[in-house]
Amino acid sequence: MPLGSAASGKVTRDTVHHPLFARYYARISVSAETRWGVGDVRERLLAGLSGRVIEIGAGNGLNFAHYPSTVSEVVAIEPERLLRQLAVEAALRSGVPVDVVPGAAEALPVKSEAFDAAVVSLVLCSVRDVPRALAELRRVLRPGGTLRFFEHGKGGGRAMTYTQRGLDRTVWPRLNGGCHLSRDPIAALRDAGFELGPYRRMLMPERGPRLPTSYCVLGTARRPEADT
Repeated sequence: MPLGSAASGKVTRDTVHHPLFARYYARISVSAETRWGVGDVRERLLAGLSGRVIEIGAGNGLNFAHYPSTVSEVVAIEPERLLRQLAVEAALRSGVPVDVVPGAAEALPVKSEAFDAAVVSLVLCSVRDVPRALAELRRVLRPGGTLRFFEHGKGGGRAMTYTQRGLDRTVWPRLNGGCHLSRDPIAALRDAGFELGPYRRMLMPERGPRLPTSYCVLGTARRPEADT
């Protein structure tokens, strides 16, 4: 059973609490939709999905407006209280049914093999245990199920890599809700046993200065058909 929903408006069981970062993220993420073109990326991320979908780290629910009508249900996991409440409000405006659920990526409160597709969007940078979170995603996807991802991580030359690692060891995670800059989402997906489909490396923003957060990847993977 879901632990919270847009229909009831009840949200409980906090596993993450970053109130200052959540307020900052809620503002800057809305601006980035048009200013950095993130809204267009979300459209490409979710195009063609169908059936039951689980979204991990839904944040303030900015993906919800981009789900196609072929999606029958979205279960959206968000551990941070303020962002989850904003996601509940976004779910009420969505064109597809969205159930906003509290919980952690490392222990998803849903049954195994219950979903046709999964979505991670700028979330693997901040989960506490990436291998465990991806193992959970593999568990809840049906064999052959699709994983769509849009993540940022390590990139640039030697100087940028050094900068990302230095920030990860010092102030960045503390100031940004546990975010890490130098993780490698593609390597993590391979190590977790997902079969990688097409993916594209990209810069966000596309034009302007290269920031430690600029190096992104958009793509598709899937749980192997023979996975049991």
